Amino acid sequence: MIEIAAASCLYHDFIRQLRNDQRVQGGFLEHVSISSAQQDVYMTKFASRYLVALIADQPAGYAGSIDNDIRVCTHPEFQGRGVGRALINAIMERFPESQARIKPGNHASEALFLACGFKQVGESDGLLIFRRADLAAG
Repeated sequence: MIEIAAASCLYHDFIRQLRNDQRVQGGFLEHVSISSAQQDVYMTKFASRYLVALIADQPAGYAGSIDNDIRVCTHPEFQGRGVGRALINAIMERFPESQARIKPGNHASEALFLACGFKQVGESDGLLIFRRADLAAG
């Protein structure tokens, strides 16, 4: 069972470590290495806009919406278990105007957002823009 929790300080380092994990870097728009200090500053500002998925009390992924742009990541050991879908649905409940910007060729992200009721509504700056179908006209 997947539990969705607030991204409290207990999970800030998990988010940082997962974001830095080479196994998931290809899905992000930018390849970065985030220090603990950088993460502390960032999460002080944005923690309220992030959620964490837990399976058996273990963090399995995270999602956030910053400037209505969704960022989502599932730990490789938990992929294929519905973590991404649960996180996106929870983020959309809290931030219903959010959308996703996806790199062309990131078929896993495209499939995930389509499964969550999004559709591609255009392109911007070389990225595919997905919005939830019921908001796509806006």
